[in-house]
Amino acid sequence: MAYKHIEFEIEQGVAVLRLNRPDSLNSFTVDMHLEVREVLTRAASDSAVRCVLLTGNGRGFCAGQDLNDRSVSPGEAMPDLGHSVETYYSPLIRLLASMEKPVVCAVNGVAAGAGANIALACDIVIAGKSASFIESFCKLGLIPDSGGTW
Repeated sequence: MAYKHIEFEIEQGVAVLRLNRPDSLNSFTVDMHLEVREVLTRAASDSAVRCVLLTGNGRGFCAGQDLNDRSVSPGEAMPDLGHSVETYYSPLIRLLASMEKPVVCAVNGVAAGAGANIALACDIVIAGKSASFIESFCKLGLIPDSGGTW
């Protein structure tokens, strides 16, 4: 199956999931969340899959939430960030943490905000020399979400 925001393949028992929005440092949109959840659920139930490798294409692993995906026009209500966390990020973190198969995260470049926390929810994190983990929630007036206080 073809995906718009990720690449997914199973090779020799390894499910490889690549976040594939390199122009935005693989930041998450609603559509990307749905694709990631679909393939992780598939990998969790596929007896041919022995482990999962999560990584990002391009110069960064994941810059967290794509703030443009939640932008509003003047006069519109601000997006409900609590709804976003409850609907998308919390289920993703719980899915990663509860998988019976090991999940390895390979971090290249930036892992910021929710991107850092997604990496840290995996069983093993391998960080390249270019990797940096940035928790920027307080700069946005937020408490760490996406498992950041877990």
